[in-house]
Amino acid sequence: MISIGIIGGSGYTGKKLVQFCSQHPFVKEFKIYGFTTAGQNLLKLFPDLKNLTEDSIIESADNLSFEHDAYFIALPHGEALKFAPILFQKGKKIIDLGGDYRLNSADEYLKWYNKEHTSSWLLKEKVYGLADYCETDYNDKNLIANPGCYPTAALLGLLPMVKKFGSSITSIGVSAYSGTSGAGKTPKIELMMSEMDGNVSAYNLNKHRHQPEIEQALNENGFNSQFSFATHLLPVAVGIYSTSFIHLKNKINSQEIIDCYKNFYKDSLFVRLRETPPNLSWVVNSNFCDIHVSANEHTAIVVSAIDNLIKGASGQAVQNLNKAYGWDEGLGIFQQGVKYAAVY
Repeated sequence: MISIGIIGGSGYTGKKLVQFCSQHPFVKEFKIYGFTTAGQNLLKLFPDLKNLTEDSIIESADNLSFEHDAYFIALPHGEALKFAPILFQKGKKIIDLGGDYRLNSADEYLKWYNKEHTSSWLLKEKVYGLADYCETDYNDKNLIANPGCYPTAALLGLLPMVKKFGSSITSIGVSAYSGTSGAGKTPKIELMMSEMDGNVSAYNLNKHRHQPEIEQALNENGFNSQFSFATHLLPVAVGIYSTSFIHLKNKINSQEIIDCYKNFYKDSLFVRLRETPPNLSWVVNSNFCDIHVSANEHTAIVVSAIDNLIKGASGQAVQNLNKAYGWDEGLGIFQQGVKYAAVY
């Protein structure tokens, strides 16, 4: 049994962490730490969690206790830099849901996040926690960089192809769509209902911070050809829908890649291969990633869908916690009949 500290537990992803920790059989207690919400009652902040978790007072992150065994950091980029180094030095397990430790290079972090990395020595100590990737190694790792939502959807869809057919791939393009909750709770005019209803828009073209994260993982697995990445906003609250276009030198058929994916994910609890392109609604409020693959001569198309707040954030974070401790990876997440509170 362990004790958990949730730093930043008042946002969308923090709320999901509260739900998962509340139902986790090996979490004896958890405490939530915040900034502007410090001193508030949890159930006043999230009234829909009544009867799903015990009420508690949100503690100030400025008075963080170091008595917990493991910590989730669910804060905007740059904020984990204030907490991760001291927690690491105290031998705590850390799962950072932000972007501060995902990239391997402090220079790349500065380029894409416009911020100096103040604990670059930790970049070599972390594991990039793509939990359903069978080669992710958690041995002796106390710092887990939880992948971003777009990279989770894109990489789970791409890595089987890259691992098996990498030398034949000439280019990869990813067109991905997100619900508005991916931008967090901070009010923005372009995310207002009156702006988003019935609308779709592209954003951050050629400058999205998840692009180098995806490219880094692809490069580590043998892909070094052209890559493009385009992100869009959907008029929905939750979800990531990612379509990848893979161009190859050699012809390929659908059955060949279907067999590749079946073998790659044969032991995965949370990846579901679909015979038709998935609907976004199939994965919302779950930790599943649904994937469909098809091919026509020199082109393969991979479609993947996830819930950005769960598989793309808190669900995968708890999955990483489970794997780091050597527990069944579905503990606290995969339980029949569990009620999930709404995003709002």
